[in-house]
Amino acid sequence: MCGIVGYVGARPCEEILVAGLEKLEYRGYDSAGVAMMIPGGIEKVRAVGNLAKLKEALEVAERQGIVPAPDDNGEYTGIAHTRWATHGRVTEANAHPHSDESGTVQIVLNGIVENHADLRAALQADGCEFSSETDAEVVAHLIHKHFDGDLTEAVRAAYTELRGHYAIVAMHADVPGVIVGARKECPLIIGIGKDGTENFLASAIPAFMASTRRVLTIENGELVTLTGHDVRIETIEGEPVDRESELVEWDEEEAEKAGYDTFMMKEIHEQPEAIAETILDRMPHDDGVDLSDVGLSDEYLTNVERITIVACGTSYHAGLIGRYAIGEWARVPVGMDIASEFRYSNPVIGKGDLVIGITQSGETADTLAAMRLAREAGATVLTVTNIMGSQATRDSDAVMYTRAGLEIGVAATKTFVAQVAAMYLLALRLAELRGTLPHERVVELVSELKAIPEKMDETIEKVSESVVEISGRHYDQSFFLFLGRHIGLPVCLEGALKLKEVSYIPSDAYAAGEMKHGPIALLDENTPVVCVATDSPILDKMLSNIEEVRARGAQTIAVATEGNGRVEGVAEETILIPRTDWVLQPLLAIIPLQLLAYHVARLNGLNVDQPRNLAKTVTVE
Repeated sequence: MCGIVGYVGARPCEEILVAGLEKLEYRGYDSAGVAMMIPGGIEKVRAVGNLAKLKEALEVAERQGIVPAPDDNGEYTGIAHTRWATHGRVTEANAHPHSDESGTVQIVLNGIVENHADLRAALQADGCEFSSETDAEVVAHLIHKHFDGDLTEAVRAAYTELRGHYAIVAMHADVPGVIVGARKECPLIIGIGKDGTENFLASAIPAFMASTRRVLTIENGELVTLTGHDVRIETIEGEPVDRESELVEWDEEEAEKAGYDTFMMKEIHEQPEAIAETILDRMPHDDGVDLSDVGLSDEYLTNVERITIVACGTSYHAGLIGRYAIGEWARVPVGMDIASEFRYSNPVIGKGDLVIGITQSGETADTLAAMRLAREAGATVLTVTNIMGSQATRDSDAVMYTRAGLEIGVAATKTFVAQVAAMYLLALRLAELRGTLPHERVVELVSELKAIPEKMDETIEKVSESVVEISGRHYDQSFFLFLGRHIGLPVCLEGALKLKEVSYIPSDAYAAGEMKHGPIALLDENTPVVCVATDSPILDKMLSNIEEVRARGAQTIAVATEGNGRVEGVAEETILIPRTDWVLQPLLAIIPLQLLAYHVARLNGLNVDQPRNLAKTVTVE
């Protein structure tokens, strides 16, 4: 979720690069840095913290005579980066840009290099010395290794050795006036200068909108070679790409939302990237999960006797899904508690217990208090959080970072799915170590989980139109009921919460088997009942519950798996999502419910990004 800016052109580049980073700071604020051509080579300036710290460092550099300089053609060259930390602590050494040992190659990267450990080991065996803990640094060393006077070919060769999802921008001291970018799944956009004297590269359009609104999108598996007066795009195989530029007519606010009407909608569309960032490098091979970055030993995980999950709100729902997955795959006893209840319940925990605190911000007061109580009782505490350096990371024995990036909308979307993905990784690793799943089943689940980002993209594309239509029919109702079973229940709980948060319509979520024990009394012909009826071992039971709802005249809206005509034959309205393993279905099934909440709220004229009475982080009891 980091921000990238690159520039080649006739204007001094320092201010341009920093101004671009200012528009991308929402993508990361752990550290920032720039690399610029100066007389005799390249100089980089980096700083820990937000852009204000980088500006201070640049002022110091300027007083020391470090300023960008044009090449023989009168062109300035530079790249810049704002970091959302994933690999490595928040330190200046881990800030981008990264270089090879000589400093002649400088790169910035957004994304994850999955096979960085293997590449690092091979490069070190060849004599390379590394200066950071990051996965990105291997890219600089690889480009240096392959460089033979042609920067484009060096980037191409490095690209073929990399596995993961990323966008790269590179420059070389021996090739002034040139930057080369490459994309694999992470965004990279070209800005075409107005007068043929400058061009830009960035991870998002706002970075260069002050200078140009003419853009070219780099597609997956493409390279771009940029000078101040020329843009050359080609496939990774070397085939030239002829693509027309487009004129973007957004205003600045629209640009920060990447053209979406709201941050919430933008963040719904960012969910595939959030999942990919969280999982892919933790599954470097096809037959297992690597959680060496978390801080819990294999021996500990193999022998853990009991797990308790504590969380609040949306994080609690992610924990519920995790509980089901751990129980299903790893066969470890798992308790689940609302953090505000756990801390006052005199819980029976102690040495041998693993307590998992899930908190997006890492600052949720009740979750922090529950974690501290658990540690005082002798339990081992694992934090699942999105924010490096947050209080939760200091109050725990181990940390699993979700890498969703900054979430501006108050109602959590991409941070929720990232938490769920993290819990799946933990469940799979426990199953591996404890031998509770056959090897071929682990391989199957790893494959299915790796495919989820693409299937999420597919889901968003396929369901959006039908959800808009369904929302238009039901947005003026006074009450919604959500029903699900087993792992579908927390999906319903989260869907109902989203509807409440952004539309202010009363809603309830129930285990479908419990409907007859009270909630059925609420049903009439005006009640929309949203049913999560994806494929699972208990689908037959869920279908019976839908029939019971229809018998009372209520209006049924089912989320179902593609190809299952049984659900379509029972529910009045059906939203179909792609097929995956039934335990992983929540990552897809939640998307229609997020969109339903969004469109119902918008049809009622409400501000979905800033719902009334809510805050992004709850730091008080």
